[in-house]
Amino acid sequence: MSQISRFSDSSKNRSGNDIPRELAELGELIVTLPNVKKDELEVAFQRVVDSVHRRRRTLEVVQDALSQLRLDIKYLMFDLEATRQERDLLRQQMEE
Repeated sequence: MSQISRFSDSSKNRSGNDIPRELAELGELIVTLPNVKKDELEVAFQRVVDSVHRRRRTLEVVQDALSQLRLDIKYLMFDLEATRQERDLLRQQMEE
């Protein structure tokens, strides 16, 4: 019975998001297996769950970095346009 709770605990990552449904179902199936191969499969299952969590965290970091990059580009475009307008205004003043 403790094995079932172990899989349900491992089906949540630190941010509270569930692992994919298919993976949770696989964990439930592993619990019902005879003890002969269950330990090996549990170890492999836990490695897969850990890998899913790492990939999800990596994806979140990449998405955050892309969002920051987009914002930085918007600021740079605004600054570039303001600089061009200042340059054009100064050229016009120098020509007069």
